[in-house]
Amino acid sequence: MAQALAQHPDFRVLRRLVPHSDYGPLTAQATQRVIVLDTETTGLDSKNEKIIELAMLSVLVDNATGLPVGPVTIYESFEDPGKPIPAQITEITGIDDSMVQGQRIDDAAVIALVEQADLIVAHNAGFDRPFVESRFPVFAGKAWACSFMGIDWKKEGSGSAKLEFLASERGWFYDAHRAQVDCHALLQVLALPLADGQTGLSRLLAGVGQTRYKLRATGAPFEAKDKLKARGYRWDGEGRVWWCSLPSDEGLDAECAWLRAEVYGQRSARVQLEAMNSRVQFSSRSGQLSERTL
Repeated sequence: MAQALAQHPDFRVLRRLVPHSDYGPLTAQATQRVIVLDTETTGLDSKNEKIIELAMLSVLVDNATGLPVGPVTIYESFEDPGKPIPAQITEITGIDDSMVQGQRIDDAAVIALVEQADLIVAHNAGFDRPFVESRFPVFAGKAWACSFMGIDWKKEGSGSAKLEFLASERGWFYDAHRAQVDCHALLQVLALPLADGQTGLSRLLAGVGQTRYKLRATGAPFEAKDKLKARGYRWDGEGRVWWCSLPSDEGLDAECAWLRAEVYGQRSARVQLEAMNSRVQFSSRSGQLSERTL
């Protein structure tokens, strides 16, 4: 019945995602080890909230094909946060106090996996990285990539960058908001080709050497706020400045030209830049600060 529906133009068939524990035999090609990571936590603030579940998939990626190869090393554990899990977190994740009571993530096992990795990937690295770095300093010395921000999913033809949506577009459904299955879903999404033929894993690995910039439009006139917001800038209430994130030097140059023309009215202005390489970006640590004259 599913096969018949799948062949009919009026229907799409979703199949339950089947986790892969092995991606087939290794080849003679060079590889890099990637960890796909996800956390569940007691809340959003990494300074005050705690990890309650950590999952990691460690796998080799063939440099030539961008495909995962060989066995997948899986680590997953609950951790007792030392305080009650909020009801809304239990509602989202299904994790309650009884499941984490007395549990602790194995520090040695995590460190051993992370030390072998060339790249850590999370679908919202800006959320996960501060949490795991606070708990395990070993993560701070590794290159990170964000599959949510590091791939322009809209340009790739996707209607949303949310992981559940990306998986659904590719014909899979799964029980989301549990760390390990989210990791499996992300790994399988990233193992598929993008519009240019390279896999998502290849795209993220290629970006490891790139610098990402946080551009703050200091002194932007109040009347430009609608333009900035429409452009994708975010408001930093504490710093009282509009800012955006840019993935490359080329993007930075283009954005500075747009700011000068559309926001500052061709007047000379100085904006603040924060340069972040893959060992700093998405963490709570600051990158290299500088100013640029437009």
